[in-house]
Amino acid sequence: MAVGMPANIAILCMLATKLRKVSSAILYCSLAVSDLLLLLSLSFKAYYHLHGNNWALSEDLCRLVTACFYGNLYCSAQTLACISIKRYIAVVHPFLYKGLPKRTCATWMTVAVWGVFAAGVTPELLVQQSYWIPEVNRTTCHDVLPLKESTHVLLLHSNLFLTIFCLLLPLVVTIVCYSRIICELNRSHHDWSVYIKASSLVFVIFLVCFTPAGVLQLSHHIQLFLGGTEGLYMYFKAAVCLCCLHACLDPFLFVLMSKSAGSRLNFKPFVKMSVSLSA
Repeated sequence: MAVGMPANIAILCMLATKLRKVSSAILYCSLAVSDLLLLLSLSFKAYYHLHGNNWALSEDLCRLVTACFYGNLYCSAQTLACISIKRYIAVVHPFLYKGLPKRTCATWMTVAVWGVFAAGVTPELLVQQSYWIPEVNRTTCHDVLPLKESTHVLLLHSNLFLTIFCLLLPLVVTIVCYSRIICELNRSHHDWSVYIKASSLVFVIFLVCFTPAGVLQLSHHIQLFLGGTEGLYMYFKAAVCLCCLHACLDPFLFVLMSKSAGSRLNFKPFVKMSVSLSA
């Protein structure tokens, strides 16, 4: 929170005062807003855990914090995947990219991402999240849910769907896009070291932050489906904590991407062909 909140606020201020490429600004603004919402919800999560996993606030706030926390993890992963797709088309298919309505595409990408976010957090907002546990004299928030109730079975299905399509699928998309980008850059005789560094940072964000949480969340929910056990829950919670680091890394990704996009060689075909026509 100490690093991520001022860094993301600075990125939003930079986008507002030094706007050059509207299509990129739309995506990075969406990413910064998502990170800020995640970090705000993280403050309540920290309060909850520092007080012995005892939720002393209202049920509505528990639902809102849970929805914002997990929903913005998915939102950030999808936004990074959209940025990867945009970069892939710009580098690998520059002529196609030049003819695209970039602002419109970026706007619809952002609308789709936040639409999925809204659909994903709706079950979290509708289902009770805080429960009084008399055995330990505590009120938990999202940690303990009665799976026998039909509403929570629906929540389990929703979480499984979101894990596959909002965490693991963006990971695959990002790996494919940047693998193609790096292969294409290696064919060029220009120096693309800044671009490759930016691409490497995207890999680091996904592999270190999102991959463990995605894999463990999928395994955890499959385990709940099959036997109702929660042996992976503590590992999953640790992976989710690691996943929050992306909110600190995303602003540095923006800086690197801005430097690479500022190059006059950017988005130009790497192989120039001269065609002569004679009468």
